[in-house]
Amino acid sequence: MTAAQPPDDSALGRPPHPPSPVRNPIRQMFMVNDVQNRWPFALRAAACMAVPALIGWLAGDLASGLMATIGAFTSLYGSGRPYLNRGVHLGVVAVCFALAVALGNWAAEVPWAGVLTVSVIAMAAVLVCNALAVGPPGAYMFVLACATGTGVASEHLAPWRIGLLVLAGGGFAWLVHMFGALINVRGPEKSAVVSAAEEVARFADAVGTSSEAPARHSAASALHQSWNVLVTFQPVHPRPSSTLHALRALNHELHVVFAEVMTAAGKHESPPHDAEQRAHALGLLADSPANSHQAPDIDEMPLGRPAPFELLRQAVTPGSPTLSVVARAGVAVCVAGFIASTLGIDHAYWAMSAAVLIVHQGFDWIRTLQRGAERTLGTGIGLALAGALLALHPHGLWLVATIALLQFTVELVVVRNYAIAVVFITPLALTMSSGGQPVDDIDDLLLARGIDTLIGCVVAFAVYLLIGRRHNAARLPEAIARTLDAIAATSRHLALGAVRTVAARAARRDLQIRAMAMLEAHDGGLGGSARERRSAERMWPAVVAIEQLAYRTLAACWAMERGGGGVSAPEGGLSLFGPSGVARFTTLLDELSTAIQTGSAPPRLDQLPPFGAAEITTVRDSLVREIY
Repeated sequence: MTAAQPPDDSALGRPPHPPSPVRNPIRQMFMVNDVQNRWPFALRAAACMAVPALIGWLAGDLASGLMATIGAFTSLYGSGRPYLNRGVHLGVVAVCFALAVALGNWAAEVPWAGVLTVSVIAMAAVLVCNALAVGPPGAYMFVLACATGTGVASEHLAPWRIGLLVLAGGGFAWLVHMFGALINVRGPEKSAVVSAAEEVARFADAVGTSSEAPARHSAASALHQSWNVLVTFQPVHPRPSSTLHALRALNHELHVVFAEVMTAAGKHESPPHDAEQRAHALGLLADSPANSHQAPDIDEMPLGRPAPFELLRQAVTPGSPTLSVVARAGVAVCVAGFIASTLGIDHAYWAMSAAVLIVHQGFDWIRTLQRGAERTLGTGIGLALAGALLALHPHGLWLVATIALLQFTVELVVVRNYAIAVVFITPLALTMSSGGQPVDDIDDLLLARGIDTLIGCVVAFAVYLLIGRRHNAARLPEAIARTLDAIAATSRHLALGAVRTVAARAARRDLQIRAMAMLEAHDGGLGGSARERRSAERMWPAVVAIEQLAYRTLAACWAMERGGGGVSAPEGGLSLFGPSGVARFTTLLDELSTAIQTGSAPPRLDQLPPFGAAEITTVRDSLVREIY
């Protein structure tokens, strides 16, 4: 049997070219993202900063009040998590802030010890935050807190007292962040389901258009996140009559709608005419879910992400992307700190915090360059604003109001444009570090901050070039191979008609995660070297084909759960793969995975199964172009 002809772009429902094949970091610096309803978050962060400073001023010890504001950064974490899980999460964050600052202050007596302490904290924070997907601002604030402890204004306080002050600030932020539980205890869960419903409706509307592929990815990501909120972050099983039980039922129905749309798209047909309306209706029901909805049994629900211990184990596996980011963060912070200390700069922690900011998220080269440029440019402009504020020397209530206003502005714009946010971050940091005292030589302070920022950024760039780029080049082939392996594993359960077992649900979850990671790796390839960009562009048809095959496989599992789509029984599952059977299908996937990882010749495409034939052909042809 000869190989099938590769499908054209319209058949796969994908754009003909990779998205944003070349990103201009300078142009990106001046783009403003559209972010809705950010002001409540910004107002909460400002209040958490202002109240500890105000209490310190009223108590006649403003420096201690400003120290407590470091713990207020706890308010930047945990948004979107259910309140019970959020309470535990924020408690851990507050304690970690207190320990980081106390350790930094304790080690500050010996300069090299302070640098090493901050470096170790940086590596630990990057490992945990990246492995557990803590989310922005991630590891950066913990490193900044530890580094700040090496040069705080409250030199009259012992390290353990400083830690208690920071913990007190974190405790207040915890109370503010948890206040919403008194108003709408299931608010985060409802919001997650509503967001998923909106994305599924958008996907149904996008089928057959050039935006189908990104809409499909966004819908799948939102559904996965909603299961995290409804399952992973829930410490107890809900009662059958509870709101959480009803929300799980609604989310289950959203997955069914997504599966129906995905199945239609795979057959190059229009989705069910009412799919978009059903998704919208389920989103409306999520705002006030009725207890009558029947959720699946706890043993049949999709699994959330793996347990924290398993995520950490995966992160420390040799060759993992997280370990590479940990290594470059540790080296960058250590080198930047030693350079700044050697030059005799009083506030070496500025260089260390700038270095970790550039590398802690594991960005590709283009985004690393962009983040460094944003930090440098924003700091340069922000120093002028900082100079004016320090010259005015706000004190007392004016100082408290200034800090609150700056923090409010930072959080209002940081998601929209980071460079603009840095303009306000710089005077905020300098105003707080002054401890409310007049600065004798403002020009010298501003120059030191500028030099430290430049040192940190340059060191981060150098470390990335030496450590990060080699590992990033291998990420896309590994991610593609891992997704193919996950499709094969899930297909075996599908063929047997056993999609609700623990093993099957784990395979479906892993497939979802790996498909999303593959797109992230492709995006990283587009932001890499010229060679990485060319490879990522050539592999784009394969990436989209594999993503579509992954979601078609997941959709078939959902259809089997509901007993529809011709896959309601083991015989139906086997019929998907034709006379050649699932064994031939999984063998082809395994051979493609091996070819991608080793660079060997791709397999011959004889006896193609009907399920996935077009996608497998596209992947094979992409490999041929990549190799030859």
